[in-house]
Amino acid sequence: MPGFPSPFGGDGGTLFERYGEFVPGSLPEPGPFLEGHDVLTGREHAAFHRLTRALFEERTVYDMTFNYNLARLNLDTRHENAGYRYAVECGDADDAEREDDDAIEEEEAERVLRAEFTPTTPFCPQSHTLTIGSFRAWNALSDRHEYDLVRVRVAPMHHQSGGINDQLTELERTYLETGDATAEPEDSAAVGSPPTERAAQDEEGSRSIPDAPF
Repeated sequence: MPGFPSPFGGDGGTLFERYGEFVPGSLPEPGPFLEGHDVLTGREHAAFHRLTRALFEERTVYDMTFNYNLARLNLDTRHENAGYRYAVECGDADDAEREDDDAIEEEEAERVLRAEFTPTTPFCPQSHTLTIGSFRAWNALSDRHEYDLVRVRVAPMHHQSGGINDQLTELERTYLETGDATAEPEDSAAVGSPPTERAAQDEEGSRSIPDAPF
């Protein structure tokens, strides 16, 4: 009797594209964080995403809903509009967009990659921990790639994108100042937890955040 491809872990059969392929129809469209920058496509996208798989495996950046390395979400044909897209940051991007996004100056980081994460749903509870875990994996292991900084944002379709992206901005500034990719963000409200939990945290004056991978 033939087996059925597993939706979790393993090779996944026909549920997953291959890491060495670039299949635009299985990826989210580049969002506003990548607009005006050099979006990776073809072999460049596939090569960086293969590296991402290795870094995420080493630093345990796993999607706990599907029980697999987060990099596999890009290849999951059940979620064709979810996953990461990448772009090399251009210094000549639109001035207004760069100012609004708190752009990184060349003297701070000469070669910068932008990574935008689109979750499977607007209310994905893991988007907070997964994007912070991604930031830490890419930047703590920066000797494994050519970029001085990998900036991470969650797509605006997520209901907490503003709070999550504020924390990611804070993390990249701390990293540029100290070289520490594992610092905890401080200057933003708690995000990522259910509304009832956030309400309880607000009453207690808590500013803690859920643990991100490693």
